[in-house]
Amino acid sequence: MNTNVLSRRGSLATVIYELLNPIPYGFFIAALVFDIIYVYSTNVMWEKSASWLITLGLISAIIPRLINLFQVWVGHAWPQLSAVKIAFWLNVVAIIAAIFNAFVHSRDAYAVAPQNLIYSVITVACLLIAALLMSCSQTYSTGDRHE
Repeated sequence: MNTNVLSRRGSLATVIYELLNPIPYGFFIAALVFDIIYVYSTNVMWEKSASWLITLGLISAIIPRLINLFQVWVGHAWPQLSAVKIAFWLNVVAIIAAIFNAFVHSRDAYAVAPQNLIYSVITVACLLIAALLMSCSQTYSTGDRHE
């Protein structure tokens, strides 16, 4: 039979992961945009809005990261490619940078720059590299390369 069939629990976890995984990306990219606007405008509203976006991004990243933790390190149905593990660690680095960014944003409004921008860039860069790595590894492993 087909050896790639996932169990019901595994497929449910995969569906939940695929649904919730993109949400933190939107929050963190919007926070980066707001941090850039704040650096150029010094309007406190942009800093406070970025702070809320980072907090929401961290909260929404909890469930997908826990599912990904079990898929990469515990799950037997998930492929144990090095690209999957590297993408996992890049996501961990992005979350750690976002936590540091949340602490930076807890300061007075005029004391956050330029560290807020640096941590936002690190967070978004790690997430984008992880997404590109996963996209390239899935395309390569399924043979769906377009030339």
